[in-house]
Amino acid sequence: MPSTSLHTEILKLREQLNHHSYRYYVLDDPEITDAEYDRLFRKLQALEEKNPELITPDSPTQRVGAAPLEEFETVTHTLPMVSLDNAFDDGEVRDFDQRLRKLLELDEIEYTVEPKLDGTAVELVYENGFFTVGSTRGDGYTGENITQNLRTIKSIPLRLRNDKTPIPARLEVRGEVFYPVAAFRKLNEQRLKAGEPAFINPRNSASGSLRQLDPKLTAERPLDMFVYGLGQVVGYEFKSQWEALQTFKQWGFKVNPLPKLCRGVEEVLQHYRHIGQLRPSLPYEIDGSVIKVNSFEQQRAAGMRTRSPRWAVAYKYEAQQESTQILDIQAQVGRTGTITPVAIMQPIKVGGVTVSRATLHNEDEIERLGVKIGDWVIIQRAGDVIPEVVKVIEAKRNGKEKKFRFPKKCPVCGEPVVRLEGEVAHRCQNIDCPAQLKEGIRHFASKLAMNIDGLGEKLIEQMVDKELVKSYADLYFLKQAKLIALERMAEKSAQNIIAAIDKSRTVTLDRFIYALGIRHVGEHMSRVLAKEFGSLENLQKAEAERLQQIHEVGPQVAESVSSFFKEKKNLATIQKLLKGGVQIRELAKPKAAEQKFAGQIFVFTGTLEKFTRDEAERMVDERGGRASGSVSKKTNYVVAGPGAGSKLDKARELGVAVISEEEFLQMVK
Repeated sequence: MPSTSLHTEILKLREQLNHHSYRYYVLDDPEITDAEYDRLFRKLQALEEKNPELITPDSPTQRVGAAPLEEFETVTHTLPMVSLDNAFDDGEVRDFDQRLRKLLELDEIEYTVEPKLDGTAVELVYENGFFTVGSTRGDGYTGENITQNLRTIKSIPLRLRNDKTPIPARLEVRGEVFYPVAAFRKLNEQRLKAGEPAFINPRNSASGSLRQLDPKLTAERPLDMFVYGLGQVVGYEFKSQWEALQTFKQWGFKVNPLPKLCRGVEEVLQHYRHIGQLRPSLPYEIDGSVIKVNSFEQQRAAGMRTRSPRWAVAYKYEAQQESTQILDIQAQVGRTGTITPVAIMQPIKVGGVTVSRATLHNEDEIERLGVKIGDWVIIQRAGDVIPEVVKVIEAKRNGKEKKFRFPKKCPVCGEPVVRLEGEVAHRCQNIDCPAQLKEGIRHFASKLAMNIDGLGEKLIEQMVDKELVKSYADLYFLKQAKLIALERMAEKSAQNIIAAIDKSRTVTLDRFIYALGIRHVGEHMSRVLAKEFGSLENLQKAEAERLQQIHEVGPQVAESVSSFFKEKKNLATIQKLLKGGVQIRELAKPKAAEQKFAGQIFVFTGTLEKFTRDEAERMVDERGGRASGSVSKKTNYVVAGPGAGSKLDKARELGVAVISEEEFLQMVK
């Protein structure tokens, strides 16, 4: 039998981990580093593995682990999860207020105004403070049991906090599970890059993630939740909605920070507009504000209709989706050479903004959507996201629609357009293409590349617009007199720029490769290639098959490098750089004694505060180690900074050592 002291230690560890999870995921105010949290977690995990009889469902180690289901069971809600009536203008909200004041015989009513999240409504049930059942809204009366999936969401407490307010015997809370906007954009970028179709919106992604039969798949998605309402409560009595929101916080739930207590309808409308102004910058999607009578006694007096309460209304913001016609499809060249098809549309107002262009992403997405010139389509715009086509309305076709043909030559510079193996995007490989020249020069001159100090964005724009430079190589032929003629360029500033360019003429091979801006070749890969080939001449001769023989070089990188050096204009630019006095030095071979990380694999995740990701990977590389982008059983260390996500979870799952930046620096020293 486990000793009392062991049981006490396990309980203490759980309390510590639950407290720090609450600080991190609910309050966004951590008190310890991720590395410290990880050490506590691993300690608890080890103790529970040795004493499985002491494992309880509310343990932080038990969020993920349930076996996949064959199907979801049905849950009946104790109290119906009703829907709300909608209002679409100020007049309808004033009518709502007037009806209530007449019904309740009041001159003025106190309301709460809360953002209406555009996610998936769920109900959480707690018995004596322990999370027992979680379900979807369903038809309002019955929903699906998704308990094991909801347990994976770290902002949902498995056990309620009882620091200030007694916990009821039974508590049913309602809230919205959502997919953060930034994470949703990243997910779609990854899907498009992998050749998979993009998800339509965060709401659908949240719903689909919650309905995975395998909870491990749900756990991979960074879902979050805000709690805003009540079902049945046994053993505690609330007097108002505002009191409920404040108490939710005390029990450890995550509550949206924007609700406000408002007296009278004019104050309600003022806060509605305030939330609307914040809408584009919010990290989650909303489609309106919910206006509720604050007093529960007044709510009961106002009563219910068949499927909606009389005491609440959802005041909607302008629609994020509309339908319009595609007049043309044009190929647009991005700053990195990506050719993006853009739909030119009949102007339409979406989300309060008139739009006439929408991205179609790439050729595969056009095929998936089946979109043609002349089609009527549904488009959407969320916050400051570029409008995109969601769906073709095939019923409106008349037979005159035309299929879009992807260009074989760059519409800006006329050079061949290529689609590399394994990629979904078509690209112009000409590094002197005017459409990508400004961004290319910024990269070329950056700290980890040629390191030309003082060559800022505005100066680069002037030099390109005035045609002082038409390629990277032209930088090394600039004259001071030409620079002085530019706007806000004094003689001393021009001298400093010329001096910085002169200083950059001597560069190591890895930095030169990185400066060229080859697709898929970052700072680390540049060092790999420099070490392998030793000279630029050897690298230029390498075919894709030879490149793939190098550790860490896959088909995408190999094809990208090979294709880059076959482009005649790229070779001409390199020759001009050499004529301009650029001297490329080979990498110095490290001494054996300096290879302290030999054979070790490091993964960096989260926000690094003391150095950049590239600098960290360089430190590992210089000491004989290898920096990887993914965690596996072969990983030796995961260096975790604030905001570490799935990589940190994977490391914990595999038992990989997790260290902080400070610990990493000690190892380096």
